[in-house]
Amino acid sequence: MTRTHPDLPWCRYADDGLVHCRSEQEAEALKSELQARLAECHLEMHPTKTKVVYCKDANRRGKYPNVQFDFLGFCFRPRRVQRQRDKVLFCGFTPAVSPAAMKAMRETIRELNLRRQTQLSLQDIARTINPLLRGWIGYYGRYSPSTLYPVLRHVNLTVVAWAARKFKRFNRSRLQAGQFLERVAQAQRALFVHWELGMTGVFA
Repeated sequence: MTRTHPDLPWCRYADDGLVHCRSEQEAEALKSELQARLAECHLEMHPTKTKVVYCKDANRRGKYPNVQFDFLGFCFRPRRVQRQRDKVLFCGFTPAVSPAAMKAMRETIRELNLRRQTQLSLQDIARTINPLLRGWIGYYGRYSPSTLYPVLRHVNLTVVAWAARKFKRFNRSRLQAGQFLERVAQAQRALFVHWELGMTGVFA
């Protein structure tokens, strides 16, 4: 790319790559050229992940079949965004955490099996989850942080399920457990990373 296409911005991380082209024709030609170059190195592009995408926004209003792509855990697609200087809403082509990344985060929480760890205290639960949350919020929360809310809600509901099992006074009632945790979140916001940032989410 540096030798033959110095005018095209591009980036790569491990085996994921992204190239910005000025037209569909240029993108298709480059795709064929890269396929040939990789074949010389006994490599090949992923047959389904490799595609040409139109970055549709307020200034690019054409109609194309592909208008979004995933890269490094982010989904880039047309979204309604707010201009900072005058708060005007417009269509931008911006990143946010991808659905696949959110699915993986929820699966990580499930694999901890915290709902059944009734021997733990709420502080123990926080110490287990907070390093994960800190990393996810630090990475994915940089762009469209509200997109992370379903994952944070999943964390809260996991803690609700744990509390309903642990404390006999709730008689396994998630409603009562959720009300209890709402009060805890208000009184001890620093207990969980997302609570401290104001992302208390939903407990019911």
